[in-house]
Amino acid sequence: MEKSPKAEQTTAGGHAENLQLTVKQLIAVTEPWLNEEPQHVTASALVGQQRAVTAIERGQRIRSTFSHIYMAAPHGIIVADVIQQMCAEQHWSSAEMRDWVYVANPEDERAPICISLPQGTAENALIGLWEYLEKLPADRQPIFDRLVNTYPSVEFRQYLTLVADKLFDDIPGTELATIVVSHTEPKAWYFCDRVSQASLFGDIRLQSVEGTISSELHLIRPGALLKANGGTLVVHAMQLLTQPELWKQLKHILRTGRYEWEQPVNTQTAIHYEPDPIPVDIKVILAGGRELYSQLQDYDPDFANIFPYFAELNSFYPTQNQAVAPYFDYLAYIENKARCRPLNKGAKAALLEFSAQLTEHQKELSLDSVALIQLLEEAEVLASMTGVPEISANAIKNAQLEAQGRDRLLAELNWQSILEQQVQIDTSGDVVGQINGLTVVGIGGVEFGEPSRITATVHYGDGDIIDIERKAELSGNIHTKGIMILTAYLANLFAKQEPMPLSATLVFEQSYHEVDGDSASLAELCCLISALSESPINQAVAVTGAIDQFGNVQAIGGINEKIHGYFEICQRRGLTGEHAVIVPKSNVVNIHLNAQVREAVAAGLFKVFAVSHTTEAFELLMNVPCGSADNTNKDTLFGRIQLRLQNANASQHSNETPWWRRIFTRTSSD
Repeated sequence: MEKSPKAEQTTAGGHAENLQLTVKQLIAVTEPWLNEEPQHVTASALVGQQRAVTAIERGQRIRSTFSHIYMAAPHGIIVADVIQQMCAEQHWSSAEMRDWVYVANPEDERAPICISLPQGTAENALIGLWEYLEKLPADRQPIFDRLVNTYPSVEFRQYLTLVADKLFDDIPGTELATIVVSHTEPKAWYFCDRVSQASLFGDIRLQSVEGTISSELHLIRPGALLKANGGTLVVHAMQLLTQPELWKQLKHILRTGRYEWEQPVNTQTAIHYEPDPIPVDIKVILAGGRELYSQLQDYDPDFANIFPYFAELNSFYPTQNQAVAPYFDYLAYIENKARCRPLNKGAKAALLEFSAQLTEHQKELSLDSVALIQLLEEAEVLASMTGVPEISANAIKNAQLEAQGRDRLLAELNWQSILEQQVQIDTSGDVVGQINGLTVVGIGGVEFGEPSRITATVHYGDGDIIDIERKAELSGNIHTKGIMILTAYLANLFAKQEPMPLSATLVFEQSYHEVDGDSASLAELCCLISALSESPINQAVAVTGAIDQFGNVQAIGGINEKIHGYFEICQRRGLTGEHAVIVPKSNVVNIHLNAQVREAVAAGLFKVFAVSHTTEAFELLMNVPCGSADNTNKDTLFGRIQLRLQNANASQHSNETPWWRRIFTRTSSD
């Protein structure tokens, strides 16, 4: 592709400076947040979660088959801490929780009888039962009266009556009773975060005695469901729902209010051992992701009936409409979990910067507890190595740099291939029909940005834009949609009166994997405008952004990775002051650039431009005013394209054989 001399016109309107972002616009400003820090803080994991807290509180007040809760927890939320604090603040009750025991059935050894007892009394009640059976039947009445008064339980009274005339020898088996669940220290909730048949529902083990397979009372083991019976059970939703049989079993128990033990299974022998079912009165909270909630709504008609309460935990704390002071309570919780030394003011500012960076929004702070704890734990190690009493801003920033460095190997290899020209990316000079788009690459769980060379060529045709990626089946649906949108934009500009006689081809050079997303559509459009107008693009400037049919530039994702990736290439080649990126204006609030980029911007070695319309990007890249699409003016981009289209139309018409020549030619041939 030929290099073209740079156009000598000044940037259209002379407003490039108005589009350039200042250093302060490249990162969240933390000083106003720090000024809101209260003198006293109370560690809290529930900051910013009022919506979910209210939903769970409502669900907890209703005890019925149709009032269970799904809690959507974003990545990084520590569910156990959130539940524990809600339990304490909402005063979840354990008053309805009871002890459960199985006693030998004098009428059927294989069908133990279930008895519920007041919480924490199971052991003493069974001691009393033993004393009761040690007495002769005629001497048992005083003990009977004491037991039924001390341990009020209908089932216990019935059992004492059942064995009133029985001796130990009359009761089959070798065991009298076993405690299945005892609440000597009642807990209002239990968390089943490793879901299996045994951990959630319990099971009945088997034993082999002299070759005989059997089961006994002490082999009955409870799961989390029975331990939480009368209180609240929190279940890891994904682990449960990947085991459909367990999910069906849980739904059945919640509908019927009874837990029936699964028969113990042995590969060689069928064992019949059937303990009494246990009545279940429980509140279940499924903790999982929002996507899983949507899938359950779509695919399981029972789900919405059983789990009507949806409690969605927030992944960020919005500072636009909420005071920042409560967020320092959340940071106190994070510091406690990280078990780190105190943070000085500079460290708190750096931590707030990192928190905003996690949200990719300059007005929001992250509630990703795990990520914040991991950063503070590493900062604590760095501070301890220097022996200082406090964590400083340097410790926070160095912890960030070390974490980033551990993930940079693949990025370094990709960038090196560009620096060695194995992947050709120009970052200087001017070229017609060539531009640097910005992309995000994801490999092995690591994401990083890098430039991608996009080229366009123009030829006679019927106005089609041929996307080579699509022809090669390397284009995703969203990218194809972006190509259609930019085609519509060009047609709206230049084909209102008659078809365009020119067609174009677009391609991502040296791209061997699927291209998807519409974030390259602005770069592709700029490349086409350059090829159509034969105006060179400044290769020092890279572009990202989506567009609509009217040329408005729209927000895209991965803005920070894209800018950082391009900056790395330019910095390693040597910053000249011409290097820049063009991004959507609507993405400015998402920008969080590292100190190196900000220092280069402050020194005038690198620039970030934010545009709201395609014409602003055209003029920045080609240093030529756009002008009007209705005029043929060689001093404007649109004028050059219109002039070229008219010349192409005239050339096509001049090649047509006149009507009179066609007539005479036919006559002479006859």
